[in-house]
Amino acid sequence: MSTTEARLLYATHAGARAATPQTPGSTCHDEPARAQEQQAEAVVNWSATHSARPTAVYTPESVADVEALVAAHAARKARLRPCGSALSPNGLALSAVLSDGGAMVNLGLLDDVVAVDAEARTVTVRCGAKVDQVLDALAPHGLTLENLASIASQQIGGFVGVGAHGTGASLPPVDEHVLELTVVTPGGGTVTLARGDGLLESFLVGLGALGVAVEAKLRCVPKHLLRERVQVMTRNEVAAKHADLLRDNRHVRFMWIPFEDAVVVVSNNPTFDGVLGEGQGGPSPYTDDQKLAPLRALLEATRPGVPGAASMHFAELRDALLAIAPLDVGHVRAVNKAEAEFWRRSQGTDVADSSRKLNFECGGQQWVNECCFPAGSLSQPSGADVRYMLDLLDLIEREEIPAPAPIEQRWTSGSRSLLSPASSKAPLPDDAIFSWVGVIMYLPTDEPTQRAAITAAFDGYKKHCERSLWPAYGAVEHWAKIEEPADADAAATAVARLAAKFDTAKFAALRDVYDPDNILSTPLLDAVLPRGG
Repeated sequence: MSTTEARLLYATHAGARAATPQTPGSTCHDEPARAQEQQAEAVVNWSATHSARPTAVYTPESVADVEALVAAHAARKARLRPCGSALSPNGLALSAVLSDGGAMVNLGLLDDVVAVDAEARTVTVRCGAKVDQVLDALAPHGLTLENLASIASQQIGGFVGVGAHGTGASLPPVDEHVLELTVVTPGGGTVTLARGDGLLESFLVGLGALGVAVEAKLRCVPKHLLRERVQVMTRNEVAAKHADLLRDNRHVRFMWIPFEDAVVVVSNNPTFDGVLGEGQGGPSPYTDDQKLAPLRALLEATRPGVPGAASMHFAELRDALLAIAPLDVGHVRAVNKAEAEFWRRSQGTDVADSSRKLNFECGGQQWVNECCFPAGSLSQPSGADVRYMLDLLDLIEREEIPAPAPIEQRWTSGSRSLLSPASSKAPLPDDAIFSWVGVIMYLPTDEPTQRAAITAAFDGYKKHCERSLWPAYGAVEHWAKIEEPADADAAATAVARLAAKFDTAKFAALRDVYDPDNILSTPLLDAVLPRGG
């Protein structure tokens, strides 16, 4: 998904009025006057796969507003769900219609960059600030964030609250960037947590279930250029070289192409302006038109005369092609073949600012599921990461799942956060690595019947992974991709899987203290993280 495609659809009802019930015990602050009733409009995530109809969406302008809002809802035991940029494919805040008086709070107006400490290399921000705003504020100080989660439209609260991650086997998920966090809780008031106090790690990757995060101090790194190298390898080449690729590159990700013996390897390493590095080659010799020619030729052959085809970029061409027959295996294979050729023509090296190289196109509207599992350590890789991918590709090709490209694979080091998928109940080696694998089906049409068919096919695709692969590899889902279980059996399986990975009893105990009346929860969280632990 491109930054411009990421959007928050907060449609305000034409007859909206301010909702300002008095905060119990206070004569200073009402619930924020920016709270808008939305009885007839929905809040929709960016892929239009999840929506909710809250009684109100609050947009507070100060921490005091948030404190008044949370206190008022706690007093009434009324649902209040944090919702940021609505980028999560599963709509973590949108898992059900909030028809029980539930409201949402969005911190989009609480987006100040409070302070930049260039000497200490830290930045303090309100949690409604988007990642790209923070990057812009850091640039004049010669600083940047260490890693990005492919796009930069997330609010900081969501960025750290769901365990977002970039890639780099020696780099942790973004929750490890946080040095201090201030959270407004229903049961414990406003708390500020710091590294070393024993609680911060439990509140990070908190899923909005312990409180509304309002301010964070993040560590930064010097602003730098990255040399990006794109290569296309065979599956056997990747299997032979992957350990060296992880050790030798600060950032590396693989894009596996189903039905094609092609793996796109994208590596990024710090460099100096104008310096590519010995033996790293130069840019692709192909023009943009030549790179896109295989996709354009396939589109012309299968659906001649598509308006605007000549000006479509890569993701638009792929969407246009998949829209023709998204669930026809033969057609999807042909699209994947054209995509593989596009990447072969894109091989080469380029240098740009790290914020640009780590912020890249992820495609259009889509269903996506991502899991995370341990892969040994940099010094002693287990090889589970490559075995998982070969097993997954075998499953796809054997079952003839119409799986489009790419299946993206990334890596991080471990995290100390209680609910991070890159954490462990057992002590981890210092150089532990975790692999993250995302499967995808695009939604290239607005036609309801076709979208429903793609949704059903993707659900089957995900269930194949859940049943055939996850147990063997100890995989759990990325919190921004987990879905509400379909029935009691699925819920029990999810609860058992998460309890085996995380100390869910500890998290439940914290919820009893900081959200005793469960006002911040959703049906999804209630199903997979029941209060009994």
